[in-house]
Amino acid sequence: MIHQFACVHPDAKIGKNVVIEPFVNIAADVVINDGSFVMSNAVIMGGSRIGKNCTIFPGAVISGDPQDLKYEGEYTTVEIGDNTIIREFVTINRGTKAKNKTIVGNNCLIMAYAHLAHDTKIGDNCIIVSHTGIAGEVEIDDWAIIGGGTMIHQFVRIGAHVIIAGASKVRKDVPPFVKAGRDPLAYAGVNSVGLRRRGFANEKIWEIQDIYRELYQKGMNHGEALKYIEENYTQNDERDKIINFVRNSKRGIMKGYVSNTDQGDDD
Repeated sequence: MIHQFACVHPDAKIGKNVVIEPFVNIAADVVINDGSFVMSNAVIMGGSRIGKNCTIFPGAVISGDPQDLKYEGEYTTVEIGDNTIIREFVTINRGTKAKNKTIVGNNCLIMAYAHLAHDTKIGDNCIIVSHTGIAGEVEIDDWAIIGGGTMIHQFVRIGAHVIIAGASKVRKDVPPFVKAGRDPLAYAGVNSVGLRRRGFANEKIWEIQDIYRELYQKGMNHGEALKYIEENYTQNDERDKIINFVRNSKRGIMKGYVSNTDQGDDD
């Protein structure tokens, strides 16, 4: 299943039923698990760990050196989960000593020309749309969808079940279950369509909406809002995810609703 014109280092570990097309370059210290498919002209560099049944399209470069001046050649990796699709000309840099690895979860779709920088962590079932640039040490939780052409600042965290509009500039953390858009990036409601598709009951979605009204629309600062939510909403996974995300945010969370005239910088 390895084409004669592919260049595969003899120390690479290739699983069963892996297809490697011509002009692929696979270095030593690479693991590609069963059933994966690597298309022509992809480059899989040292430190790559690719799961089962992945598809890597032409021109993708996996585990290139970090574009970080602090990188000193330390041993690091890229880990890609099962059933993930890496489209044309995606670049995924391996980690640095900061976290030692860059991670992409299971069942993800990384569309053409996206860039994932060093020590990024992408959860399961995420979609990263074309031309998105993700800076170093960004964390994106499960089921997030990042619109095309979005630029994400280093150290930002994006919560689970979030959808971010295309061409956004993400400089603050984006809490879970929401839609985000505008410039500066702002809360645009709860991602109710996505949540329904994933089996959330209407009552649960309405509760999440009420929690975000407390956080963004009642005139309280974040500390006051979190205290009110803890005291007045029944403890459950969704409530606690929101509270913990906001409380532990290091960069601060994005703005609430903005008017057409409020277009200033959010840093």
